[in-house]
This record gives sequence, structure tokens and C-alpha cells, in this order.
Amino acid sequence: MEINWYGHSCFRLRSRGGVVVTDPYGKEMGYTLPRLRADIVTISHHHPGHNYLKGVRGSPKVIDGPGEYEIQGIFITGIASYHDRRKGQDRGKNTIYLFDFEGLTVCHLGDLGQVTTRSQVEGLSDIDILLIPVGSHTTINAAEASEVISLLEPRVVIPMHYRTEAVGESPLDSVDRFLKVMGVKGIPQESLKVTKGTLPDDMQVVLLKHKG
Repeated sequence: MEINWYGHSCFRLRSRGGVVVTDPYGKEMGYTLPRLRADIVTISHHHPGHNYLKGVRGSPKVIDGPGEYEIQGIFITGIASYHDRRKGQDRGKNTIYLFDFEGLTVCHLGDLGQVTTRSQVEGLSDIDILLIPVGSHTTINAAEASEVISLLEPRVVIPMHYRTEAVGESPLDSVDRFLKVMGVKGIPQESLKVTKGTLPDDMQVVLLKHKG
């Protein structure tokens, strides 16, 4: 599998079985989304910057809520969560997605605004790769992200939804605060190519360069 990050919460997960694009955004985000082609598009919540379907080519199957799905041999589970700490009263609901393909389990937390509950953790077992927001403001902050990581115990962690030079002035935190909390240093890489057999034995934080 190859994982590319296009900024904010948008990733492309590409395997032999198909291509998944998560949370595509429009131009207002500050990034420039290439015209990606996908078989599947997932939307964590219908807020600007996460549901720009016109930015994706092809005729993808769109998933935008909790449930169980199978498309082209890719198994997807959507799990209900909240976009804030007050059970959705401030920003509404959010969907966490689990993708199972090529023997790997990838979890995209969307714009998670709460520390995962016991029932959510039970549905998020055996995660290989975790895509987690760390920028605070409209999602969990660095300390909360660290707590979620401890609960889910993934093999690889890829931070997302933080301030970069592409967005200029932004209320989001940069990724530096998260790295400090985790006690790691990160050198951004172009993409992550991984198989079940090449997963690290110990949890590893991977920084990706945004391609948007």
C-alpha cells in the first residue's frame, strides 16, 4: 500500500485492490488538491474542507457515515464519534473509518474532537496505521492525540489536520507540539509504502509532506 497526504485530512490510500481518498477539500483551505482519481471517497463530516467531491475524478462510491461496507474487496467500517467534547453540541458528529485491505488495517479518525470512548476503542482494535488529527482548535489537541494513541496502540502513526506553511495564518497548532508531546523528531517523507511484513515492531510516528 502507498499512502500520500494532500494536506488537512485528505489522504490517498492506494493498493492493488483500489484507491481510497479521504476528506477531499476545496480551494478555501489554502492547499491545492490535484485532480485525484478514486474508487472510494470517505467523508468524515459535511463541513467545508472535508467534503469537496468535485475534486475527485471518476465515479467513486461515496461513504459519509457509520456502517459496514465492502467495495472492490476493501472492507470499510464507519464508527460514530463527535467533532467536539460536548457530544456534538458545538460542531456535530464525526465518522471514524477503518479500512481493511492488503492485510493492513488503516484508521482515519476524521475531525475527531473527543478522546475515544471505551466502546469506540473496542471497535478499533488491531490498527496498523493511524491517521490522527493533532492541530487542536476544531479537533483533539496534541496531549489528547497522545492519549488516543495509547488507547489504540497502532504500529504507525501519521499526524494530520495541523498548521503548515501552505495555510498561512491559522488557529491550528503546528505539528511540533505533537512531536514534543510524543518525544520524537520527524523528518517529513514524500509518501509511505508499507506492507504487513514491513510494519515496525515498535510504534513509529511518520511525518508526510503534503502534496497539496
